[in-house]
Amino acid sequence: MEKQLQLNSRKNNLKFSVTVTLKKDVLDPQGKVVQNTLIDLGMNNFKSIRQGKYFEIELITDDEAKAKENIDIMCKKLLVNLIIEDYTVKKI
Repeated sequence: MEKQLQLNSRKNNLKFSVTVTLKKDVLDPQGKVVQNTLIDLGMNNFKSIRQGKYFEIELITDDEAKAKENIDIMCKKLLVNLIIEDYTVKKI
C-alpha cells in the first residue's frame, strides 16, 4: 500500500532545472579566477568561462503552467538577482 502511495505521489510531481548566469555585461571575477587557474594547469583550449548557479526544483503538482509560474515567482523573489543575473527554466 505504501509503495502505491509513493508511485501516485510521483505522478503529481514536476521537476524543473533553473540555470542562473550573470548578465553578459556584468564582470565575473569568480569565472576569471577559474579561467586563470585552468590556464595555469595547462588547460587553455577554451575561449572563456563564466560561473553561475544551478537549481533542481520538484513541485507537487500536475499543472505544468502553474508550476512554471511558481518557479518564475521563486526566481524573481529569491533565487535570482534580476539586476545582474539572467535565468532559464526547463522541465526535466
